[in-house]
Amino acid sequence: MSTIEIIDKAKSEGRTILTEVESKQVLAEAGISTARAQLAASREEAVTAARQIGLPVVLKIVSPDISHKSDVGGVKLNLGSEEEVAAAFDEIVATARRAEAGATVLGVSVQKMARPGVEVIMGMTKDPQFGPVLMFGLGGVFVEVLKDVAFRIVPLEPRDARQMIRDIQGFPVLEGFRGQEPADLAALEDMLIRLSTFVEEHPEIQELDLNPIFAYKDGALAVDARIVLS
Repeated sequence: MSTIEIIDKAKSEGRTILTEVESKQVLAEAGISTARAQLAASREEAVTAARQIGLPVVLKIVSPDISHKSDVGGVKLNLGSEEEVAAAFDEIVATARRAEAGATVLGVSVQKMARPGVEVIMGMTKDPQFGPVLMFGLGGVFVEVLKDVAFRIVPLEPRDARQMIRDIQGFPVLEGFRGQEPADLAALEDMLIRLSTFVEEHPEIQELDLNPIFAYKDGALAVDARIVLS
């Protein structure tokens, strides 16, 4: 399905939040590197998807009514066997239904367990005065505790993306602090530019979160994505 078809489908169903699988499909179409996710509606489908993708995998609850998956026990990481995948499917669905009794559960998303990297976050919110504003920062605890983020108004020029990354206090972490591998800054800059273009082309998108993105020495990969429509 194309981006327009995915957005129209959500609207026709009265939804303002795209599922993770849908969000990643539209971002991939925009040329943004994502850990592609496959929807599995049953434990058998989850096992088949894991077999196709290759173990180890990650399973996450897919529900239009649950946006913070970890809070309801809806995420299982590093599943290394088909038995673990089957058991994780049952556990995730049961736990999510207990936590959110009225939630519509479509199944789980199955994706390859990504190799760890430096965690960064990118996002977009709409300012009533300035319109879409992009955000960049270090991910994980850094964004929650330190609020170490930079903002720019869309559209971004290459120099804006470059400056944005260097504006955060945690920039030395991306340069390879204390023997860590340096992040591929060019890949992060490119991702910000593509995100800016994507947001400009789709004014119906109200809010967007890519968290976390794993930054590597040779690229970057968004492993979770959330898109909210206006």
